[in-house]
Amino acid sequence: MIDYQVLRTEVERHPYPVLFTTVSGAHLYGFPSPDSDYDIRGAHILPLQEAVGLLPKQETVSISDVQQGVELDLVTHDVHKFFLMLLKRNGYVLEQLYLPLVITSSDEREELKRIGLSCITRHHSHHYLGFANTQYKLFLKDSPPRVKSLLYVYRVLLTGIPLMRSGRIEANLAVLNEDFKLPYINDLVAHKISTAEQVTLEFPAIEFHMTEISRLLGELGRSAALSRLPEEPSAQRDLHDLLVRIRRSNESRRQ
Repeated sequence: MIDYQVLRTEVERHPYPVLFTTVSGAHLYGFPSPDSDYDIRGAHILPLQEAVGLLPKQETVSISDVQQGVELDLVTHDVHKFFLMLLKRNGYVLEQLYLPLVITSSDEREELKRIGLSCITRHHSHHYLGFANTQYKLFLKDSPPRVKSLLYVYRVLLTGIPLMRSGRIEANLAVLNEDFKLPYINDLVAHKISTAEQVTLEFPAIEFHMTEISRLLGELGRSAALSRLPEEPSAQRDLHDLLVRIRRSNESRRQ
């Protein structure tokens, strides 16, 4: 069970106000091991003088910490950078914005969720295809291969396929597998969550999973080719207006 109070305490130490924060990583994907750390992601708001000035700005804040024996990894982007990433078909920020393990939120986040739907395009397939191939290479590089690496490959593929087909955003592997009904997924998840983070895969299974990953990569490519999602995002003006209002509101609170 996630101890949200510990996570909120960590977020409260953030040097800037946050638009929202959420849990990512293995906890979001549905396969945390007992020793998994917590990945906190979100968006922060730089003060106006830092956002528009010429001095170096903290567009990304990254903090690693241990609270009550729990390892925490917090990464947030300034709202300007976060909004640009939404427009650039970045699947990471879509997942952070829409998926349910929310630590802190705001009215502006709710508005951003409505606007962000107009950022989802057929070309998000490039993010998921590229990420799946990267994770697959990491899986093959491990010696012996780890169950965690394999689950990350499947998670990316099973997230990308329904996104292309319907615009649905989901990252929990067990939830995704309710539609795909791949029997080995539940077995891998059960194995991962009941053992250590670095648990390895038995070698006789590797060839089978290589075949399955190749099949699902092809399915993601075909789903992208047939997708009825738009070619380009249409939310730039709305994101601009929201960004300006967020900056103004933050300055009013600071005064």
